[in-house]
Amino acid sequence: MAEEKHDLIVIGGGPAGYVGAIRAAQMGKKVALIERDRAGGTCLNWGCIPTKALIRNAEVYRLVQKAADFGIQTGSVSFEWDRVIARSRGVSDRIAKGLEFLFKKNKIETISGQAQLGPDRSVRINGQTLGAEKVLLATGAKPRLIPGFQPDGKKFLTSREAMVIPKRPDSILIIGGGAIGIEFAYFFNSFGTKVTVVEALPSILPKEDHEISGELSKIFTRSGIRILTGTTVDKLIAQGEGVEVALGGAFPATEQFETVLCAIGVVPHLDFLTDPNQLVLEKGFVKTDDHYQTSIPGVYGAGDLIGPPWLAHVASYEAIQAVEGMFGEHAPSKPKVFPSCTYCHPQVASTGLTENECKARGIAYKVGKYPFLSSGKALAQGDNQGFVKLINSEPDGRLLGCHIIGADATELIAEMALAMNFELTAADIAATVHAHPTLSEIVFEAAEMSLGKAIHG
Repeated sequence: MAEEKHDLIVIGGGPAGYVGAIRAAQMGKKVALIERDRAGGTCLNWGCIPTKALIRNAEVYRLVQKAADFGIQTGSVSFEWDRVIARSRGVSDRIAKGLEFLFKKNKIETISGQAQLGPDRSVRINGQTLGAEKVLLATGAKPRLIPGFQPDGKKFLTSREAMVIPKRPDSILIIGGGAIGIEFAYFFNSFGTKVTVVEALPSILPKEDHEISGELSKIFTRSGIRILTGTTVDKLIAQGEGVEVALGGAFPATEQFETVLCAIGVVPHLDFLTDPNQLVLEKGFVKTDDHYQTSIPGVYGAGDLIGPPWLAHVASYEAIQAVEGMFGEHAPSKPKVFPSCTYCHPQVASTGLTENECKARGIAYKVGKYPFLSSGKALAQGDNQGFVKLINSEPDGRLLGCHIIGADATELIAEMALAMNFELTAADIAATVHAHPTLSEIVFEAAEMSLGKAIHG
């Protein structure tokens, strides 16, 4: 075994890796972090942050196009595609530099390169072997591809290539109606691309509550996005300047698209393994126990690498729990309540059980819904699509789930995650004074609706 010069070696610098490394350093541990791309990993450089910058560009473009509704005359409105992309890259670059400063501040040794996990918690990197008391695997995940799909940055894209595509495509087929596919559908549609979304399951955003998915589908359809659910992609053939696509299932057809984006999920980065059987996997992801320890003693895992829900904020939580647990600060916990967010427009956010899940589990429940259309703040800001849906257990009123589609849904969901984490009830939400006029009142009103006490319902 290599000489143990570190208390912790972290492989991967994304939301799990960099957070875990900083937390260990705060505990006085000597830490080395290995990242083959750049500080922040996929989320900061090729995922969460740059896509949100792109989506904000789309929101601004759409808002300016509606300026006349607010009594503002703008004249002809256009965009510069290269600057749209450049702004996104600039945002990521700025945050990455901030992380690099945090590494220096916390005296974390950072190493660039491809790590290889060796025996006895040793790590091979750039021709040298490092040793540590503990190793945290946080290499994240990469796009899952359909057979024969090879990204080329022009005709065939994953989310990574889509973020920097040099020319706006006239038409795009997005394979997959999950959060990634839906966010790109909104982005490209906003700038005039003809968008088709294909989803094999019966609805887009299939993990969300059925009413939320249905409402978003209606809104997207009205905006010109074509949604084909229950549909499969059977064949892709590059032809000339585009791609010929054979569709099957509910909408069988052969169609031409300029570009195809594959967004059907993720698979873990396992390039650090020297042997495919080095670690025990479960459904393709690294298996960990309740302490985040893998099948190798002293080697831990956190984030997308260890499986769903594949959310950056969950990855950070897991990494902190793993680090504090491995060094004995407290027994680690697994996340039970967390928000899921999709940053299209209107936004979608949720936490807890869906109505279908309550039915499947035989849970007695009651629903309270309130529309954005009845909110003074939503009307004032000209953004009144959607609703808040609360699901409460019967008869105690304990919150089981919250599902939101509408403006700033991803901000509103935090209150409900907190409420559910402390096992509060709809009555507790209704007893909390919410400022007027705010969008948060819609959550309050939904709680009142579920109690049969709504003043404005």
